[in-house]
Amino acid sequence: MKVSDSNMEKGSCWLSAVWLLLSAVLSLCVSTYSPAQINPLLYEEQLLWVSGAQGQVNTYRIPLLTFTAKGSLLAFSEGRKATAGDTGAKFLAMRRSTDKGATWSPTSFIVDDGSQPDGLNLGSVVVDEEVGSVILVYSICFHLYNCEPASTMMVESKDDGLSWGQPRNLSVQLGVKAFAPGPGFGIQKRYNPAKGRLVVCGHGTLEGDGVFCILSDNHGRNWYKGAALKSIPYNQKKKAQDFNPDECQPVEMLDGTIVINVRNQNNYHCRCRVVVRSRDGGLSLPIEELFFDQELVDPAVAAGALQKDGVLYFTNPSNEHSRINMTLRWSLTDGVSWVNKAMQIWAGPSGYSSITTLDSGSPEDQKYIFVIYEKGHKDYDETVSFAKIHLYGGQ
Repeated sequence: MKVSDSNMEKGSCWLSAVWLLLSAVLSLCVSTYSPAQINPLLYEEQLLWVSGAQGQVNTYRIPLLTFTAKGSLLAFSEGRKATAGDTGAKFLAMRRSTDKGATWSPTSFIVDDGSQPDGLNLGSVVVDEEVGSVILVYSICFHLYNCEPASTMMVESKDDGLSWGQPRNLSVQLGVKAFAPGPGFGIQKRYNPAKGRLVVCGHGTLEGDGVFCILSDNHGRNWYKGAALKSIPYNQKKKAQDFNPDECQPVEMLDGTIVINVRNQNNYHCRCRVVVRSRDGGLSLPIEELFFDQELVDPAVAAGALQKDGVLYFTNPSNEHSRINMTLRWSLTDGVSWVNKAMQIWAGPSGYSSITTLDSGSPEDQKYIFVIYEKGHKDYDETVSFAKIHLYGGQ
């Protein structure tokens, strides 16, 4: 039976209308969320490393987490060979996920410092999205324990974390001042000033402490010293409540400024976080851009921070005296104030943390952030755990 042209046209119009309606419904389903809707839910969690579970490693500590330009997640930690202490020989351990954290590769040791008395210390990972490389910056002999001088080191992957080049010693460019990057992630500036610049910030020894940044304007080939926020008194023994900024996490805001969230080592002014801002791409940290964030109570620890879609996220063990109560907070005002609610990730012992997200173009990426943190039942260094958090899952 032959269908008339008019009926075919009517059918075609009807199908077009249905398609437009479905498209509208689908677009609503994947429409952007409002920051006011944030109500986080711990979506899933798994242990990436367990201390003492492998013969070569006594303790896993100092977790880092980042994305790659190809949409993978890379997790790093120190594999402390003999003891849980900060000195001693270590591996630089890594695991990789290509399915947004659902499964992970076996652990690989991408750097082995042998049997050094004061081995490697992580460290900052920075993703150069312009060339697709991942750079890890770490230190050797940072504590000057039966060794000298200290060295700032770099190792790079150009194939999404599958393989890593030989470590490079950056001390020829930067000098031999003891510098401990991060721990956390470095940034590549996405906005002016200095768009494209790599910025890695860290701290000095306890006597010569402070926040120090190193910069590269040519994708990590050359590095030079940037901003410095020195402790007081500088290069002298500290007392309780001296000004002693320490481990830090920089994040770039949408206006191109860099906000650095800092460990307040000696509890100067408060048992809370120090925050300082650079407006010139990491060249300086003026004292007038510094404040103490009384809302972010802290037991003096390395914390996580992340800027995502105009929202600033922060993780730490939220307690004035003890490393317990790993908590996620968020700010809709670039950290000027914090939303008056928080999500507890883990009530028990918890230590260092790091946050990242994915930006692969999928609408799903808007919904999630990823947190890696030290977690235990009796001590915070028992495990390193990976948590996938649905930012709107608690609706």
